[in-house]
Amino acid sequence: DGPHLSIRKFRRDVLSADDMLRNLTLTEPMLEFMKGVVGSRLNVLISGGTGSGKTTFLNVLSSFIPTRERVLTIEDSAELQLRQPHVVRLETRPQRQLVINSLRMRPDRIIVGEVRGAEAVDMLQAMNTGHDGSLTTLHANSPRDALSRLETMISMAGLRLPEKGMRQQIASAIDIIVQVARLADGTRKIVNISEIVGMEGEVITMQDLFLFEREGMDADGNVAGRFRATGIRPRCADRLQQYGIDLAGTLFSEIDPRLKSVRGGA
Repeated sequence: DGPHLSIRKFRRDVLSADDMLRNLTLTEPMLEFMKGVVGSRLNVLISGGTGSGKTTFLNVLSSFIPTRERVLTIEDSAELQLRQPHVVRLETRPQRQLVINSLRMRPDRIIVGEVRGAEAVDMLQAMNTGHDGSLTTLHANSPRDALSRLETMISMAGLRLPEKGMRQQIASAIDIIVQVARLADGTRKIVNISEIVGMEGEVITMQDLFLFEREGMDADGNVAGRFRATGIRPRCADRLQQYGIDLAGTLFSEIDPRLKSVRGGA
């Protein structure tokens, strides 16, 4: 019935890792692992629904990037708030041409605010050709759904790659998928941290490292549940050790008391 104006405002005091621990968005072992993932330059994909906190968590992960590195961000609307001294911020619509041009700008890491279309091809190729430690987000409801959406975006580029070829590109580029969710009570949780381990035939294989298990609702309408490790030692542990990051063996075990004591509903 008339003009409508949409304004998206962001907090000036960006949520920190400590804030996320305090809000029970994740646990200390999960945060410790993700800090090691960023430090060892593994490629991370953050997936989740609208308003689930993908960009917020991407900002937290970016705070673990060493200040000596040159970081290049690509967004269709400027939302990231990086604190490193050497950040080149690019903003445009569509994003694909920027992703291609960014490879000539000597970045140590590339951060794509959100992949929505054909730029997924160039982002994956960048991850596969020496730009380790890149970060990005996309809309998806589960880690497996995130892989399906990436395949759809690759097909939008018109390269006519076979399905197995697309999946090989994804499996060799992405190391860790983090699933963020906004639960029924409004709280935001890291509900999955999964590792891509390779291909079996024509299927990308993954293993869950950390989960948030929902157990129902309490009397106050809060989601009840608990975080837990699956007990699987990630294949990337050797990569972390090469970068001098030695995570305790109990980090991925359910015997870690920091996992047992955490309940849902912040």
